[in-house]
Amino acid sequence: MRIHKKANGQKDGKISRRDFLSGAAATAAAFTIVPQAVLGQGGFVAPSNRINIAVIGTGGKGIRNIKSLFKHSDTHITDLCDVNKVSDYSAFYYRGTAGLEPAKECVETHYAKKRASGTYKGCATHIDFREMLDKENGIDAVMIATPDHIHAVATMAAIKKGKHVYCEKPLTHSVYEARMVTEAARKAGVATQMGNQGHSSEDIRLMCEWIWDGAIGPVREVHVWSDEGYFSGDLKDRPKETPPIHPGLNWDLWLGPASCRPYHSAYAPFSWRGWWDFGGGAIGDLGCHNLDSPFWALKLGHPAEVEASSVKFNSEVIPSGNIMRYKFPARDDMPPVELTWYDGGLRPPRPEGLEKGRKMGNNGVIFIGDKGVIKCGGWSKSPRIIPETKMKAYKRPPRTLPRSNGHYRDWLDACKGGVPASSNFDCAGPLTEMALLGNVALRTGKKLHWDGNNMKATNAPEADKYIRPPYRDGWIL
Repeated sequence: MRIHKKANGQKDGKISRRDFLSGAAATAAAFTIVPQAVLGQGGFVAPSNRINIAVIGTGGKGIRNIKSLFKHSDTHITDLCDVNKVSDYSAFYYRGTAGLEPAKECVETHYAKKRASGTYKGCATHIDFREMLDKENGIDAVMIATPDHIHAVATMAAIKKGKHVYCEKPLTHSVYEARMVTEAARKAGVATQMGNQGHSSEDIRLMCEWIWDGAIGPVREVHVWSDEGYFSGDLKDRPKETPPIHPGLNWDLWLGPASCRPYHSAYAPFSWRGWWDFGGGAIGDLGCHNLDSPFWALKLGHPAEVEASSVKFNSEVIPSGNIMRYKFPARDDMPPVELTWYDGGLRPPRPEGLEKGRKMGNNGVIFIGDKGVIKCGGWSKSPRIIPETKMKAYKRPPRTLPRSNGHYRDWLDACKGGVPASSNFDCAGPLTEMALLGNVALRTGKKLHWDGNNMKATNAPEADKYIRPPYRDGWIL
């Protein structure tokens, strides 16, 4: 929760709107008689209880997030920021158009419907999030849905201004960035959440409770895979052509901390994930979804060793098929475990007990324990002990984990001084570190001996440049 000193917001015994939304005012508010309308009953939310949110990144996912926020009456989107005015997403799975102008139209149309006049022109737009945050404009929180290489610099800029942050997965583009924003958020006391929505599901909680109950005994082996999230197409090397920059796109700001290169549609608006400078491939995309359940249920923390192999790749383009192996030491009462990640159509062996005709699926996780196997889909969906006869015979334990009110709702409540959202950066940061470490091993071509506390591959000093890639002049974390 955000912390504000009394001198900055509370005077003469009054609680300011800014303090009301922070944990600093939570205790005082608890002893204040508040009218029902202020609490949002009857559909009305007083401005003092409303969370003003700026959205950084209004591509396909950014607009989806905006529409999700519309479902919560105590939110108000005040500012939008994107380096691109409009993009055609018709060939991409988001469809339609995206960018600053479509997002502004979406927001203003939504709020206009709630006004007697039928008009609303109150949404500010920006192309540089740093300038937006410097202006303040009464922003309480930011939601970030940019390409991966902008996540950390935008998140850190918001944290330094005392803003609550929701950032899409992966939390950052590098291991070092993940550590730094996690520590900064903790120190600042802001409410945070990463956009791995499966972490708020009932399914992942069931998975944890079953494993902690000993449903399949000690787990020593895990297999995780995904065929989605990485669109490699015909990417082979940096394009030699230098076409005109797409109209309405500020290419220099799009590059952000990445090194300069000429514009090409092979990078933006949606193929950036296949380039090392901008994305993290399949594990950088789906890793924070599908690795989430083993990371939580098995209390994984830092691996001791990581190695990776793949189809052919180079220093520019991320390979379209990878296998990454992580070895974790014993934790508490849990034995050492080996976790293997597969993408690009690669698969683990079918687990023993999986009935004939049951498909592995495009995304999934398999836990192999001493006494059995649990399989689930991507995002921890539909966990089942296999074969089904064992699932039906299993006596489920009582619930021990708090249930979620929804991924966005939990973050919004945390912004108001409630309990931390379950995928706050103290959880999301280490998960992101683990996922991205697989790419470090792949790029070095070595089995890494990992000193997690110090972020060092003790046998591969050349890994440092991938753990903490350099920034272009003018950009800081």
